[in-house]
Amino acid sequence: MNRRKERVALMSVLVSAVLTVAKAIGGFSTGSLALLSDAANSLLDIGATTLTWLAVREAHKPADDKHHFGHGKFESMSALAETAFLFLLSGVVAVEGVRRLSAGEDTVQPNWMAAIILVVAIFVDGWRWWTLKRVARETGSEALEADALHFSSDLVNSIFVLIALGLAAAGYQAADALIAIGVSAYIAVAGFGLARRTIANLLDTAPVGLAERVRSVAQAVPGVVAVAQVRVRPAGSGVLGEIAVDVSRTLPLERVAAIRKRVAQALADDLERAEFTVTANPVQLGSETVQERVNLIAHRSHLPVHHVTVQNVNGRLSISLDLEIDGRTTLGMAHAAATRLENALREEFGAETEVETHIEPLEIEPLDGQDAPPDVAARIAERLRADAARTGVIHDIHHVRVRETACGLVVNYHCCAAPALDIAAVHAGVDDLERALRQAMPEVARVVGHAEPAAEAEGQSLPHAVSM
Repeated sequence: MNRRKERVALMSVLVSAVLTVAKAIGGFSTGSLALLSDAANSLLDIGATTLTWLAVREAHKPADDKHHFGHGKFESMSALAETAFLFLLSGVVAVEGVRRLSAGEDTVQPNWMAAIILVVAIFVDGWRWWTLKRVARETGSEALEADALHFSSDLVNSIFVLIALGLAAAGYQAADALIAIGVSAYIAVAGFGLARRTIANLLDTAPVGLAERVRSVAQAVPGVVAVAQVRVRPAGSGVLGEIAVDVSRTLPLERVAAIRKRVAQALADDLERAEFTVTANPVQLGSETVQERVNLIAHRSHLPVHHVTVQNVNGRLSISLDLEIDGRTTLGMAHAAATRLENALREEFGAETEVETHIEPLEIEPLDGQDAPPDVAARIAERLRADAARTGVIHDIHHVRVRETACGLVVNYHCCAAPALDIAAVHAGVDDLERALRQAMPEVARVVGHAEPAAEAEGQSLPHAVSM
């Protein structure tokens, strides 16, 4: 696409040079101010189109240490310079036209060569305007759009110059100067419109409706709570922007990064030639539970917790939890960590909040173990089945595994419970089995029961089991 823009701009330079020479010959041979002004316009076209070609080449250079946002503004600068050419040309032509009218000069001598040059110029400028306009629209190039506008004025200019020569041949000599003044006014008006759009781009004026469109696209991305801020600005043929979205503060960092990536991709899919920087602001949602807030604060402190219990005692909040700290840590260091967590929780919920932490050793390194003898595993499995029958909640003890470690026996097993039971009841039943097993066999250090919903048919376990 970039090479296409450069080829079109370079072609425009070559065509301008050929037309300038042809119109100058016709202008001097006829003495027509309108035709000479057209030749002067084409002469300026050479400088303008050369500037456009250079600007398009420069604008596509990637960002560097001095231009962190790329070189897209070169196109806007080129378009602004081209409007200056248009204003200069319109002023010179208007002044000369007024001078000729006031002096009563009638030196126009039409001939067929000038007419043929103008007809060819009209077709060439029409083709050039259409080509530049199409490529500018497809690529979003400001510089090529300015070129297209310039050559649309050339097209109109050549048509009116041809009319002026015809009127001069019919005896209306003043028509040449009048038409030249009219063309200069048209060029000035067209240049003003282009200059206004170009200056708006240089001042980073946001395109109308774009911020609302960006906000709507980002808001539709799952996980985005709200769009806090949108900033957009044109940059050459594209758009650069910054968008800040609010996300739940309870989300893990990986999830937040995924949301930011999806927002950026959604904007890239919806907007052509747009590049956005997306930031995510963690915010507290009204739907957060106390347990979620406790876990969030513990996570920020890099302290794993479990068994979080929340109570309302006479209107006062009470929080108790199990805090896991490396078992090799001294009591003094562990207590200091627990105190920091308790203070952080009081900052979150209020100084009057009651916070109690139970410190448990956390095994950092994996335990070396081996399968226990079959008779030990069978004895533990039988004990679990007997205790399960007593509870009446847990049944179908299966997949029992027992491993010997330096800390004692580690027992893992699966079991079933009625699908309609709530988690609290199932968890209580699994805890009951653990307490009974450890009381009967003190050498058991850890028991993990994996509860599954019992199938309603064929005695099969349903999928999606729950670990207890």
